[in-house]
Amino acid sequence: MTLEQTFYIGYITKTRGLKGELQLFFEFEDYLDLEFDILFLEINKKLVPFFVDSIKVQQNSTAYLNLEDVDHIDKAQPLLRKKVYLSLDKMPERHPDDFRWTDLVGFLVIDEEHGELGDITNVQELPQQTMATVDFDGKELMFPLNEDLILGIDAKEKIIEVDLPEGLVDLYLE
Repeated sequence: MTLEQTFYIGYITKTRGLKGELQLFFEFEDYLDLEFDILFLEINKKLVPFFVDSIKVQQNSTAYLNLEDVDHIDKAQPLLRKKVYLSLDKMPERHPDDFRWTDLVGFLVIDEEHGELGDITNVQELPQQTMATVDFDGKELMFPLNEDLILGIDAKEKIIEVDLPEGLVDLYLE
């Protein structure tokens, strides 16, 4: 299995108890819709399959799970902080009209005053607001994803037009 055949869902945060139970933190929005039979953990830049014995999904973006052959804390410890993936065929179907801020990763940002800024490389949901990160001439330019700043989104062309606050882009030019 390669990274192109999978999608990222989260990472292992800690062990629980002595019998190898692990806590998985989800960074995938629709984690409640996922099916878990085989998980792939990235170990030494390779995806290693693990069969799920049991999983208890929580409402706080976490799950407690037991993996086959991981039956002791000594076997669970090396799995900490490993990224977790599922195969693409486990990706939940979404309605075409269900557009989310995170879908903007890869979109080209065009500012009304400064023109093309670059592609969105990351979208973070912070407690106060959602922020987009753009690769701007090798620097990370961040701006809030706020409906007041967005002039238009072209999903087919993968372009987002914005009118960023005066001086924001200038901060990154220095």
